[in-house]
Amino acid sequence: MKTSLPDCDFAGEGVCTYENTAENEALLRDLLQKIKPVSTTLCQAANHRLDNLTKPIGSLGKLEELAVRMCCIQNKTLGISADPLRIYAIAGDHGVNEEGVSAFTQDVTRQMVQNFCDGGAGINVLADTAGAELCVVDLASKGGGYPNHPSLLQCKIAQGTHNIAKAPAMSREMCLRAILIGAELANKAQAEGFPAIGTGEMGVSNTTPSTALYCAYLNLLPKDITGAGGGLDQEGISRKTRVIERALSLHSETISGGDPINILASLGGYEIAALAGLILGGAANNQLVLLDGFIATAAYTAAWKLCPTVKDYTFFSHASAEAGHKQILAKLQIDPLHDLGLRLGEGSGVPLALFLMRCACNTYNQMTTYSDTEVDPPDNL
Repeated sequence: MKTSLPDCDFAGEGVCTYENTAENEALLRDLLQKIKPVSTTLCQAANHRLDNLTKPIGSLGKLEELAVRMCCIQNKTLGISADPLRIYAIAGDHGVNEEGVSAFTQDVTRQMVQNFCDGGAGINVLADTAGAELCVVDLASKGGGYPNHPSLLQCKIAQGTHNIAKAPAMSREMCLRAILIGAELANKAQAEGFPAIGTGEMGVSNTTPSTALYCAYLNLLPKDITGAGGGLDQEGISRKTRVIERALSLHSETISGGDPINILASLGGYEIAALAGLILGGAANNQLVLLDGFIATAAYTAAWKLCPTVKDYTFFSHASAEAGHKQILAKLQIDPLHDLGLRLGEGSGVPLALFLMRCACNTYNQMTTYSDTEVDPPDNL
């Protein structure tokens, strides 16, 4: 089901601006109203098929749970699929980088966007290995446009965020624009035949706003969940923790107000807001939404605060090695698919999840049932 967002062709820089604030508020309300709990009427039929496949009941464990969830999302009792999958790697810069919260300079965001386009990053290799499509989106990296590339969408709306330790990251208006662009990306994928979408990102220092968002949304303490990000030493982690504490203190009135968008606008990032919109849009479209790690979970938390039903549509690829992520997943009552010590970001966990989801689909769709063979069923069937 397509949302009522206006069509965007993403053909050039600044195409998708959503400049009317009142209209944007209404568009977001409409989007949230379109997100419905998945159909549970198919659960019984899906479980019946699984129990009648030529295997001991429940013996495929989490693969069976995945298959049932996909049946309910896609409203099918057979023929479920996680393919094709498009991963959106959305780029945005962060003013808080000036506080020394990353081992990298802000220039690296732009350099990595070009690296994505050139096919040289970790997410490129993993997406290619899994047969997933990678789409790079420049939303808010510093600098001008990039050379045209078939895998790049240029819709820059800002030159990065403000420093969250000194000012709100962005205005509510700009946050809404980023959310709605993310939702339109989900629509674009659906219109182009992608039943599954994945979250990716690029933004030097974005573990800092993500950590701040976790603290604000989930009432966690910076000292408990602040990690090394792109490679900080212990002194750097301590400095980063203090910066987050300053940001939380500065925006305490907004946090206590509890409005998810205002919190996201004060502490987040453009790419994080757009990923939240991507998640919301995917849920509204009955798409499978595959999430990466630490940054993606922050975007999910923002989307979940706006609409808890998004949990029905999301699949968490892995538990990040970034400090605090497992604690955060436990707080959100999330059981991830992998725990491989990953902390790259970029969307790198999504292709790994795709393999598991394919296995779930194929065993559900292709295994024979007892009625199709001469294999005797178990006594408890």
